[in-house]
Amino acid sequence: MKNLDPEFYTDPALYERERQLIFWNTWQLLGPLSYLTSIGDYLATEIAGAQVFVIRDNDGKLRAFRNVCRHRGARLLPEGQGNCKRIRCPYHSWVYGLDGSLERTPWFGDDPKFDPADWPLHEISVDVWRGLVFVTLGTDCTLESQLAAVIGELASEPIETYQPVAQHRLVFDANWKIYTDNFVEGYHVPSIHPSFFEAIEFEQFETTVHDNMVRMSAPARDELFYRGRWLWMWPNWTLSVFEGGMNTSRINPLGPARTELIYGFYFCDEKRIDESSCQEVIAQNLAVIEEDFEICVQTHKNYDSHGYVPGPLSRKQEAGVHWFQSKLSDLLVVD
Repeated sequence: MKNLDPEFYTDPALYERERQLIFWNTWQLLGPLSYLTSIGDYLATEIAGAQVFVIRDNDGKLRAFRNVCRHRGARLLPEGQGNCKRIRCPYHSWVYGLDGSLERTPWFGDDPKFDPADWPLHEISVDVWRGLVFVTLGTDCTLESQLAAVIGELASEPIETYQPVAQHRLVFDANWKIYTDNFVEGYHVPSIHPSFFEAIEFEQFETTVHDNMVRMSAPARDELFYRGRWLWMWPNWTLSVFEGGMNTSRINPLGPARTELIYGFYFCDEKRIDESSCQEVIAQNLAVIEEDFEICVQTHKNYDSHGYVPGPLSRKQEAGVHWFQSKLSDLLVVD
């Protein structure tokens, strides 16, 4: 087994294929359903550059749309969460209902060929799994079939009872796959995460590959805040559990050489009462996450400089890396 060729991480043309074949053709995690409880509640974000939002319409139905005005392409809703009675374009004040229908076009003028009914927002698919909201720009795959092994993996965890406490956006200058390669193996733990290494039984660290999921696990010592299980799901989201809560992340590319992680932290009601305890757990999580950034940045530079020839992968330590890279190759390589 060998590592992928560096062009998989640096080639802009390949990145464009990834956007279309992976990010815009799979279910993407947006955030907690609890952000969308009232009529007009919305959550807006980007998926590899594609702007989207989910909103609760007047009938209480969850709807998802491209965050794009049909007039001249302006962004309709600012990124993040909020509430609105109608969707007004900030550019020319076109107004859409919460169901996406075009209601008003102020000062547009008379045009017998123009029918507002022909210009609703571009609707996309939305689904909910155990309190988490997912959208897709276009796929024939159901959410459940993409989630695959994680459904059974988390069946005994009360994840839908956890409530969001904080969201953090972390950005660094490396390709999203370099970070993913790093996430799905524990081989780097002794070198990159020394405190984490001391808090687990590393000799018993295990990486196993399942249907659209990589599980990493290790027995935790008393002082570790994690419960010793870390999950990555195809194509770009993660979930890790700790006592009384969990975190999720979406690994979102901002370009061939820039990546953002959108981390959400969730706690049970009992834990949320103690705000300082929640903040301590969040800080501990972030400290471990940020330790990976520098090695990813420097690795990307070496890939981009044509100074790297693909090296061997460990069957013991890098099974997750091999599975992820093999799936990428199958999707992206044109014969």
